[in-house]
Amino acid sequence: MKTEKQGSAKAPEAGRQGGGFAQKKTASQFQQQHAVSAKLLKRKHLEKPEFRGIVRIAGKDVEGHYTVREALRKVKGVGANLAASISKIVLNLGFVANELVGNLSEEEESKLEEVVKYPHKFGVKWFMLNRPKDVESGESKHLVMSDLGFALKQDLTREREARSYRGWRHSIGQKVRGQHTRTTGRSGMTVGVSKKAVKAQKAAAASSAQEKSAAGKEKK
Repeated sequence: MKTEKQGSAKAPEAGRQGGGFAQKKTASQFQQQHAVSAKLLKRKHLEKPEFRGIVRIAGKDVEGHYTVREALRKVKGVGANLAASISKIVLNLGFVANELVGNLSEEEESKLEEVVKYPHKFGVKWFMLNRPKDVESGESKHLVMSDLGFALKQDLTREREARSYRGWRHSIGQKVRGQHTRTTGRSGMTVGVSKKAVKAQKAAAASSAQEKSAAGKEKK
């Protein structure tokens, strides 16, 4: 009985230790993901009294030590060229050059988010948008974050339902734009290409075809 009690007492302790270890591991991973790099730490002297460590731009949490242009690159749907254009636009709107995102006021943050979501209204050319001449609305617009992912899913679903070639290729998980697939983009059990095996298959197919033709001639 004593051994059973001891064993039952040790079991929850082991579970607690395991849970504590898991919590420590996740905490360390969280710290690594959100750790400020040495480059950003050098910008601490640029912090203002109202500085914020984490700023949310268009649904994306961004480290406050990034500049406006660097922070825009973190938003899904905003590339290097568009980020450069938006940073020039916000300078004309009264933003300070190379300002840290954490120093922005709530009004400036909302204005920046508006420029990111509707860049064409602030003079960005239509060919820099990721949704020019939308299929459903026919308008040129720019999508970011979850809206962009949802639109891409809708596009794939529409292609599949239309039974187009692109939709068929997407449905079977193959390349869409006419690329070669003998050595790249392969899936399944086939790993490599054996020339000997291919030659043997061709020889076997040729011999079987000859045998069939010979058998047909004999029957005639």
